[in-house]
Amino acid sequence: MSQLLLLAKVAGRRCAFRAEDVQSVIETTTITPVPLAPSHVAGLSALRSQALTVIDCRKAIGCKDAQDGVEPDLRAAVVSVDGHSYALLVDQVEDVTEASSEPQAIPGGFGKAWSRVAHGMVETGSGPVLLLKTNTIVEGPSQSRAKAA
Repeated sequence: MSQLLLLAKVAGRRCAFRAEDVQSVIETTTITPVPLAPSHVAGLSALRSQALTVIDCRKAIGCKDAQDGVEPDLRAAVVSVDGHSYALLVDQVEDVTEASSEPQAIPGGFGKAWSRVAHGMVETGSGPVLLLKTNTIVEGPSQSRAKAA
């Protein structure tokens, strides 16, 4: 497999997004809260006069808020899902690299929350990373559970 990946950290875990799914990486400066939005929606931001729905990846996965003492990155991956643009907030954007394997099942898994949002583990030159599903992260925890029921 020679697929490009955007490496990031979410909830302290090394993860990746398929580079083909990522339109750009931006610095988020102003996020305007949206009343009554689901908890994983941090708010709205703008990119070149285009409104972006800002998704907090930690909350979308079902993780706790930012770790004590860990300053979150101000960058986000911009993705498009069903014709709408989203900025996915991560703890840290690391690098772009190439995958050297297909996604593999995780022996023992990482738990339901992570299994729901991941294609599996992929090998890279800097070690294994969890390949995330952008559409499932955008859906958030409650919407995904409602579909399964």
